[in-house]
Amino acid sequence: MNLMSNIKTDTILGSRRFSNYWWATIILIGGLGFFLAGISSYLHVELIPFTNSSHLLFLPQGVIMTFYGTIGILVSIFLWLTIIWNVGSGYNEFNNDKGIITIFRLGFPGKKRILKLEYNIKEIQAIKVNINDGITPKREIYLKTKDRREIPLTNVGQPLLLSEIEEKASYLAKFLGVVIEGLD
Repeated sequence: MNLMSNIKTDTILGSRRFSNYWWATIILIGGLGFFLAGISSYLHVELIPFTNSSHLLFLPQGVIMTFYGTIGILVSIFLWLTIIWNVGSGYNEFNNDKGIITIFRLGFPGKKRILKLEYNIKEIQAIKVNINDGITPKREIYLKTKDRREIPLTNVGQPLLLSEIEEKASYLAKFLGVVIEGLD
């Protein structure tokens, strides 16, 4: 990390992460399995090789399996679309030359797909670190403005190691010339 440069850019990974590809694929396979088993019970024809689902009664088992399969397929389509559109990706740019911090993220397609927030560095009071360990650990870095707003800067999903979050927060605080809150 070089403090000589007056511009720092952090890339934010959006929906295109391994876990989303994994879950979208698993849910699609499961949804298709349930859907085809339900349709097989209605048609009395084996649509899935190596199974015997045509012997199921369509009412109620086949209907329920078709319903769950449809829901699984729809959830999978939603996940695949968020991956294709790369929802949540973007960057954080800290520009000491212009005195501007830019937060850029991509959302879902539409009129408001692009979220671009700009803050004056003089409006920043501190870099806040939020560390909550437990069943659902959270390790996040926020920009804290003088009017008490907290703007998240870290990726959603995988928590950073304590050493990484401390290093990033201290570097950012030094780069912006502000204090760090939350590291005790």
